[in-house]
Amino acid sequence: MASQKRIAKELAECTSSPPQGMTIKLPNDSDIHKWHVTLEGPEGTVYAGGKFGIIVSLPTDYPFKAPSITFSTRIYHPNVTNDSLGNICLGLLKPENWKPSSRLSSVLEAVRALLVEPQPDDPLEARIADEYRQDRKEFDKNARSYVQRYAKGPVKFESGGGESGGGSTSNTGGGGN
Repeated sequence: MASQKRIAKELAECTSSPPQGMTIKLPNDSDIHKWHVTLEGPEGTVYAGGKFGIIVSLPTDYPFKAPSITFSTRIYHPNVTNDSLGNICLGLLKPENWKPSSRLSSVLEAVRALLVEPQPDDPLEARIADEYRQDRKEFDKNARSYVQRYAKGPVKFESGGGESGGGSTSNTGGGGN
């Protein structure tokens, strides 16, 4: 199946040369349609020092349909729902913007870019977006508080569980071997 081949190729690319600050695992080696991504909070942001779980779910007709990307770690952010669902608003994942030529590495880099520079004009959480625009000091305080409360320690990908073991991995170490 072409979809399987494409996903396997992108997984190999993402694990051999992961996007900056990310580790990618398959929770189940026999299912390449679900990826667990650990994202380190980018330095110089309110998310620095935190580790965030991201679940990538690929539809069977990928790349003709966009993947589903959710945060499994709670995060205080205008573009991510402030609940346990962790839905994310990312322009390139919207059906009208998705292109089959889009790569998962680019999607993951765009998620990281949202932590560096939130998009308060296209929010999922209007209250947090307003706070980001109008009271940056309060936003920063709340975001850092969430990092301390939810993004320290082992990353959880399922409610109530710890980080899944096994599967293919990549590390975030810089440089080549």
